[in-house]
Amino acid sequence: MMAFSLLSYATNAPDFSLPSTDSSTLKLSQFKGKVVLLDFWASWCGPCRQSFPWMNEMIARYGKDGLAVVAVNLDENRKDAEKFLQEVPANFNIAFNPQGNIPEAYHVQGMPTSYLVDRNGQLVGGHIGFNSSETEQFESEIVKLLKK
Repeated sequence: MMAFSLLSYATNAPDFSLPSTDSSTLKLSQFKGKVVLLDFWASWCGPCRQSFPWMNEMIARYGKDGLAVVAVNLDENRKDAEKFLQEVPANFNIAFNPQGNIPEAYHVQGMPTSYLVDRNGQLVGGHIGFNSSETEQFESEIVKLLKK
């Protein structure tokens, strides 16, 4: 997980409206008031298999404190994503973006890429990739935002 800062100042997280696992529509803006861990992933992404259990752990630990996890799948074929989810279950929100247009708005450069969105809908940072040795640092960033 490589830490990077998006900008020297916070910027609004681009909103989106995407289908979710239960066929409802998921909008980023519906999570205003929560800290959002926004993750972009694909079924062919090896590190994503490691990041999902960690995100499950984060939502179990901090969901009650106002953390929401939204994972946006980028597979062109939804069946690939559903097979992945059977093997690596997610206890958080999943959205599907087979057109792949949402990552462009976020300047996604690799898989997985995760962003932190504060309670006001501002992008405040992110990580490219996933490395379990750096999860403590990422978790401390989440905790810091939850305390604000």
